[in-house]
Amino acid sequence: MPIVGKPAILHLLDRLFSSRYLRPQDVILCTTTDESDDPLIPIAESVGARIFRGSRDNIIDRFHSAMVESGFEAVIEADGDDPCSDPAYMDLCMDRLLANPELDIVLTESLPLGLGSKAIRASAMQTVWRNHLTEKNDTGFMYYFTRTGLCNVGYVMPVRPEHVNAEARLTFDYPEDLAFFEALFRELYHEGSVFGIDDIVTLLHRRPELVELNSMMDEKYWQRTRELVQLEYRVEGKVLKIGDM
Repeated sequence: MPIVGKPAILHLLDRLFSSRYLRPQDVILCTTTDESDDPLIPIAESVGARIFRGSRDNIIDRFHSAMVESGFEAVIEADGDDPCSDPAYMDLCMDRLLANPELDIVLTESLPLGLGSKAIRASAMQTVWRNHLTEKNDTGFMYYFTRTGLCNVGYVMPVRPEHVNAEARLTFDYPEDLAFFEALFRELYHEGSVFGIDDIVTLLHRRPELVELNSMMDEKYWQRTRELVQLEYRVEGKVLKIGDM
């Protein structure tokens, strides 16, 4: 879908390319083998990103296969429906992961929904892939890393109190989200530059009515997540479910 006339995935790729750790050729769009995802391929390749196509429903297998094929020892992961994922926090996650060998994954915490990202070691992906059992894990796959005890988890907290906004919703699932992003990008977007979290929170503080464009969808979003997350995994021969801990 376009946001201010530009495919949403390109806005996300702009942000990934702004990371200190990433060049375009280091960024892999992990999409599915479904024909419906064919239009993504030329869009991503037009700006220099690489492509990996794998399972539609098993994101753990898709990501694991992409990491094995690429040979990466660690990756920054940003969800494809989060076109405003913040490059500064991407870098902070990877900074912390590389500085702390005991950590398997580092995530942002307490940022507005849709602005965060993760840094993950290939060894952690291998562990989760080896022990996950549920093949349909496209919703809630990150819980395998954070709620099973399979990985040592670290967090990057907001660097400024202004970066905390529990009402703001910056993820792309519903038509109301598209209306929000259109309004946000009309205010902040300029071709050739990337606006960040400081620009976003400043605008939302000045114009709180923008938050109201899609904040009502949060309850529906989390209810759907709770209904769909039915994830099983294996630890020491035992089959467990997310939430059994």
